[in-house]
Amino acid sequence: MHDDLEYTIRRSPRARRIRVKVDPHEGVEVVIPQRATTKEAQAAIAELRPWIDRRLQEAEAARARLASPPGTVPFLGAHLHLRHEAGRTRAHRKDDVLRVPESNSREALERWYRAEARREIAPRLARATGALGRPHTTLAIRNQRTRWGSCSSTGAMSFNWRLVLAPEPVLDYVVWHEACHLVVMDHSRRFWALVERHVPDYREPRRWLRRNGAALVLPALP
Repeated sequence: MHDDLEYTIRRSPRARRIRVKVDPHEGVEVVIPQRATTKEAQAAIAELRPWIDRRLQEAEAARARLASPPGTVPFLGAHLHLRHEAGRTRAHRKDDVLRVPESNSREALERWYRAEARREIAPRLARATGALGRPHTTLAIRNQRTRWGSCSSTGAMSFNWRLVLAPEPVLDYVVWHEACHLVVMDHSRRFWALVERHVPDYREPRRWLRRNGAALVLPALP
């Protein structure tokens, strides 16, 4: 028994085997086939416990590295000072101050980030697809848990709004990464050569995102 580790068990009709998922935001989940038992789920947790602990520790270390100073939130490598104001219904930025409502401030803040993500990503994507000569069809800003961006075969593009919590070079890299999929849909050597042609130092932001992506979440608000 591992009573000190909290986890949830979810039965899935599509699951063929037991899988353990470690999400820095939603915790540990064991996905089991319909006929599997809770004892089998517990056995999977016991077997994978070192890996689970390592993933959780990595996420905690990333959050500590990227922690914003008290009273601030991150935005493209900078820190914006939060100011709660009575009577306000939406977040509004002026210089380095972000004014938010006194109540439901987190919802207003996320709406602001989503709008800013679209405002930041749209022109970057247009420049990238223009340089590649492969226009995209649609742009969506989403709330994915495990993906930073995606590109469909029809040219539909989507990006995670949390990218604007990262430094600007990271956002630029992800936009170029997905734009290059309009030319090469896989992650072959040809694909990475194309990325490198347009983002010569792409390995650094890619490494940063792998190391710190779990910490790209809004801090708790007062």
